Amino acid sequence: MTLTEIINWIVSTVGSLGYPGIFLLMLIESSFIPFPSEVIMIPAGYLASKGDMNIAIAIACGILGSLVGALINYYLAIWLGRPLLIRYGKYVMFKEHHLVQMEDFFARHGHISTFTGRLIPMIRQYISIPAGLAKMNLPIFCFYTSLGAGIWVTILTLLGFYIGENEALIKEYLRDIVIILVIACVAGLAVYWHFQKKPGQ
Repeated sequence: MTLTEIINWIVSTVGSLGYPGIFLLMLIESSFIPFPSEVIMIPAGYLASKGDMNIAIAIACGILGSLVGALINYYLAIWLGRPLLIRYGKYVMFKEHHLVQMEDFFARHGHISTFTGRLIPMIRQYISIPAGLAKMNLPIFCFYTSLGAGIWVTILTLLGFYIGENEALIKEYLRDIVIILVIACVAGLAVYWHFQKKPGQ
């Protein structure tokens, strides 16, 4: 099956399964089989513009699916990742004290890492894994995962709602939005680290 066929299948699935389709596909996208969430939420926004969906419910399903998918990775990292790293990490220069350092880092900075990670391409699907390895506080993980996913899902859905039929314009806007988000995340992290510095450092 070609990529085009996969995308067409995703679009038709969203249309035929409705809200459960959005939830299921965003769950998969956010967990073990990452693929572009654009091909899920933009068609959902377009369907909402035609009156076939409620835009608020579509966004809510997208956020919930993203959260559940992230939780799958989070718990897989706890159940499988930690034992494997502790037992075999020494063969790749990863020792148990490195895991302790990761746990300490996520205990102090997990919220900003999780939030910004959900907004950056190629990272958003995987940020849950180090969070799980570090056993990041679950309510905090869920809150910042939902917040970051909510921003991204809302942007995609609104793109589909307002310009869903103009593929070229969507690509242009999406590229600009991704650039803006990455710059904003880098700037936000710089400000965060500045204020995290202890006096005298």
